[in-house]
Amino acid sequence: MSEPKHRIRALHTDSTVTVYQAYTPEIGLPTARDGRFPAAWKRDRMTWIKPSFLWMMYRCGWARKEGQETVLAVEITREGFEWALRNSCLSHYERGLHPDRASWQRRLKRSPARVQWDPERDLHLRPLPHRSLQLGLTGEAAERYAEEWIVAVEDVTALAHAVHDRVRDGELEAARQLLPAERPYPAGDALLAHLAG
Repeated sequence: MSEPKHRIRALHTDSTVTVYQAYTPEIGLPTARDGRFPAAWKRDRMTWIKPSFLWMMYRCGWARKEGQETVLAVEITREGFEWALRNSCLSHYERGLHPDRASWQRRLKRSPARVQWDPERDLHLRPLPHRSLQLGLTGEAAERYAEEWIVAVEDVTALAHAVHDRVRDGELEAARQLLPAERPYPAGDALLAHLAG
């Protein structure tokens, strides 16, 4: 069965969803240790969270890119995640989804969250036909994320390196066995109707 183009796939429970971010060790290590972002974390900047482990690996180069050497699995409440989706806007104008470019721009300015759908990645980090959600949080959304939604934080840098080692050695099944058990997130059509561009 082929994947729909737009679908959230994530590691999730009845009450939480796991998203990934990559930081310098100066931010990532204290965050994993304390379960919250340190004072050095910039609350006034947009922060992007990604439910796809492999898309995070593509973005951070298996935790080898400068400034992205520490990969965090951040478990947040589903309530918070869905609040962000409801209060988000697509990061680009989509004819047919938005009445016109001006109304999209107005919504984008008002929205504390934005969505991009980027190609999901395979174990070799090659693009797949279906899309992966990236959720940008700013203003109220970033504040809620940092202060209210986080349930747990885990440093998964060693996992990133372990999966990469197996891919590099051609042990794809062993690499696949290590991946987080991401499955379709039950968002429902209503939650994504304004975002499926």
